[in-house]
This record gives sequence, structure tokens and C-alpha cells, in this order.
Amino acid sequence: MTSPLPSLDALLRRPEADLLLARFGRSATVAALREELARRRGERAFNAPPAAIVDAAADTLARLFAPSQRPVFNLTGTVLHTNLGRAPLPPEAAEAAAAALRQPTTLEFDLTTGRRGERESHVRGLLQRLTGAAAATVVNNNAAAVLLILNTLAPGRDVPVSRGELIEIGGSFRMPDIMARAGARLVEIGTTNRTHPGDYRAALGPGTALLMRVHRANFAISGFTAAVPMGELAAIAHGAGLPCIEDLGSGSLVDLARWGLPHERMPQESLAEGADLVCFSGDKLLGGPQAGLIVGRAELIAQLDANPLKRALRLDKGRLAALETVLRLTLVPDRVAERLPALRLLTRPADEIRAAAARLLPAIEACLPSRDAAIAPCRSQIGSGALPVDLLPSWAVTLGGPGLEQAAAWLRGLPRPVIGRIGQGLLWLDCRCLEAADEASLLDQLSAAIA
Repeated sequence: MTSPLPSLDALLRRPEADLLLARFGRSATVAALREELARRRGERAFNAPPAAIVDAAADTLARLFAPSQRPVFNLTGTVLHTNLGRAPLPPEAAEAAAAALRQPTTLEFDLTTGRRGERESHVRGLLQRLTGAAAATVVNNNAAAVLLILNTLAPGRDVPVSRGELIEIGGSFRMPDIMARAGARLVEIGTTNRTHPGDYRAALGPGTALLMRVHRANFAISGFTAAVPMGELAAIAHGAGLPCIEDLGSGSLVDLARWGLPHERMPQESLAEGADLVCFSGDKLLGGPQAGLIVGRAELIAQLDANPLKRALRLDKGRLAALETVLRLTLVPDRVAERLPALRLLTRPADEIRAAAARLLPAIEACLPSRDAAIAPCRSQIGSGALPVDLLPSWAVTLGGPGLEQAAAWLRGLPRPVIGRIGQGLLWLDCRCLEAADEASLLDQLSAAIA
């Protein structure tokens, strides 16, 4: 014989419901209990104890109120991992962002005049000092920077671009599509592997708005190749009375070669060679928040700032505060490698990484005893389209045997998920991004999983 389900009021009077009411509030608790009662009626599960119904509602509420964006351990071997948030911010930048978001600030207020100010003023001078540019502005990412430049300077007009630079990046995001949305007409020139000065000259006409060079993100072309240097491209553009634009993609403000990394082209180099505008990302090699930075000629920057689209693409005060902090840290190049987490991880010595892997190995063996765990040399990558063919020597804990997907899923199911990568018949846990504080936290978590 079945018993009727308890009423909503009866459930709300139970002691365990008091905890839900205190934590989640009455409306959310009532909604969760109603959902659970409706589910059980639909399944004709009438004999459920009242406590079980309240427990099920508690699970629903816990899932509903839990943040969906969770911290993870990045053991993928990709330092600037797009899916994991790219560059980790330095603590000073995160604190500056939090402070700005907590209270009113001088975001667009000039204390001297008592009138409205400009939000770019907080970072413009720093970008000018760091790059040597006459002017600068910022938007919410580098794709937005390209969109704004083309929509301002080339709507309804032609923009010649080498076929070898018509890139597609993550999420099927394509440069030709951005150009079309901006209202510019793409003119493909050259071939995939070779583009010459004559190709640009032949494309010039009364409808040409500018000449543009695009960073090849996520791939490289080698072998029988040719590309036009920026100095020569700028000379062709200026000879025709046109601006020359360079999309640098990741763009570093410091020479990575000083730390033994491959050199990445810098905005100041591009400007010195004649580019009129250069755009690049804030959250890749710069090591800051997501942003698109544009530097160059003052009159062109003024045109960008006057475009109504600029308002739709602007940065909020939190990211501006974080970006300002990162740019100030970059003013001290002798200390930047230790103060910017992204650069610190990229320059981390292989011996230090190996020692971290050796300390992690016993804990992994204890948690997954049948997985043939070992430590092995590997190669990390920078990520996010930066220096795509240049790999960094590193060390990993590896897991072998059958069922690697299940092992990876178990690691992802930990309270703070562990994200590795599967390849060459192994699960690789690259320890490049496992610094001391995170290592201690991970070891504590694995110990708790064993207990």
C-alpha cells in the first residue's frame, strides 16, 4: 500500500529544512522542494521518507548555488591555456581588480576638473611609455581591436591580406569573418606560402583602405616561403598614402629571448619599422587580463575612439585596474619574470619541474596503483597562438595501461579538478604549472582521496 507524499508545509517544518532556509532563503528552498515533490509524483514514488525528499532538495540547491567556474590544476603542459583562462594574474593585479569592483572609483572622472574623464587615461600613458607609441587605446580583446580598426578605417573598402595570414583560431573564429563583420572587403593576395611586395602593389587601387599584416596564430609555415618585412610593407602603404596595420596576436612587451625563450615580435619593434597601428592581446604573453591593446599614430587612435562601436567594446573598471597593475610591473623588466606568473611559468627551470614531478609521483601511485605511474621528460607549449612551434623542456608524471580516459575522469572529479592530457598511449601530468603553493594543495587533496 502506498503512502501519500508529505505536504510542502510538513517538509518545511522539518528540522533539516531549517538549515536550507537559513542558507538558501525561503523562495529557493520552497522551489526545490516543490520540484522534488513533482518529480516523485511523476515517477509515482510515493513511499519516499520525508527526510530523503529534503535531502534531494538540498542536493539540488547545492548544485544551483555552486559556482560553475571552478579553480583547477593545470597539468596540461599548455601554460596559456585558452580553455583554462590563459594567463594567471599576479596577486597585485587581482587585488586591484577586486578593489575597483568593490567601490566607486575615478573610472571616468577627472579629479582636477571635477568633470567627466576618459577611462583609457588609466593605461594610455603606460602603453605609450612601454611601446614608444604616440597614442594608445584599449578594448575587450584583440579580435575586438581588429574589428574596431577595420570598421573605423576600412568600411566598404578593400584590405589586401596575404593568403598565408587568413587564420582560423579556436572556436572556428576566422579572420575573413571578422573582416566581413567590420564591413571591409578582403582582397586575397599571394599564395599560402609565398607573398611578395609586388603582390601588395598589384592590389592597390582607388578602393584600398590600408595594408595589413596578421600574426599566424597556432601554426607556422616553413620551407619554401616568403613574406614581406614590416618596413617594406609600411613603405608600400605610405607611398600610396595609406596606413599600415599589424595584428600581432599575442604580443609581448618584453624581449623573451633574455630568459632563453624564443623571441616574440614586440609592438615597439613593429612601430619602429613603420607600422601606423599595432594591436595585441593583454592576456597572453603580456600576462594580464583579457584585453585588446592598440598603439600607434595619434590621429588614427582618435578615429578609433570616436567610433560608436568603441563603447560596445570597452573594458570594465576591474579589468582596467588589473591591466594598469600589470603594465606597471612590466616597467621593471629586471623583476618582471618573477612578478608575472605567466612569464615565471614559461621560464621555470626544468630541474625544478622535475623535482615537483618526483614529489607528486608517490601520491599519484597511491591513488591510482594499477596505472604504471612514472616520471618522464616532456615538452610544454606556450599556448594561445603564441610561438606555436616552440616547445619548452619539462617533466611530467605519466600514467599508462588501459582505461586512461577513466583515470583522467577520476582526476577531473576531484574537489579541485586536475586537468592533464592524453597522448602517445599515456596520460601526462605536466608539472610546469605546479608551483609550490599549488603542489602542497594538490598533495593534500590526493592524501584526502586515499583516506
